[in-house]
Amino acid sequence: MANILLIFLLQIILVPTLSLRIIFVVKNMSVFAAIFGFIEALIYVFGLSIVLSGEQSIPEMLVYALGFAAGIFLGNYIENKLAIGYTTLTVNLMNNNTELVWTLRNNGYGVTVFEGMGKDGARYQLQILTKRNLEEKVTRIIEEYDPNAFIISYEPRKFKGGYLLKAMKKRKS
Repeated sequence: MANILLIFLLQIILVPTLSLRIIFVVKNMSVFAAIFGFIEALIYVFGLSIVLSGEQSIPEMLVYALGFAAGIFLGNYIENKLAIGYTTLTVNLMNNNTELVWTLRNNGYGVTVFEGMGKDGARYQLQILTKRNLEEKVTRIIEEYDPNAFIISYEPRKFKGGYLLKAMKKRKS
């Protein structure tokens, strides 16, 4: 019974560690990726040695798999809470909602507005770059001012210059 609990605990720690290592590799944060890789390897070897030593029991193998699944859930939760990086929101509007644009700008978000031609006339598109941990807040503001807005969110890999970087430099000084 002690082995089963230990296996489950190791998996609950291993899988989020693996997830964080991958996230830090993707975000080009090598030092953190290496630290989590080291921890991951230690836990992995230790956990497998328990599962594969001696007689392999079906309950231990099932708990190993269950712990893996629970670890994925926990890793996803941690990653969403950390929300490392930036997000770009592309917001498509039927009307030029200047009140929404100024509310976003007054809350410190950089907003670029584009006008385009849709099937039934003029359409407006907002481009907003923000920290990922603020994405839900921005989305709530948009939905409050325009519940019919079509919102697309994606993570930019690289960017240079612009309002966000200028605002961050001002806050540091």
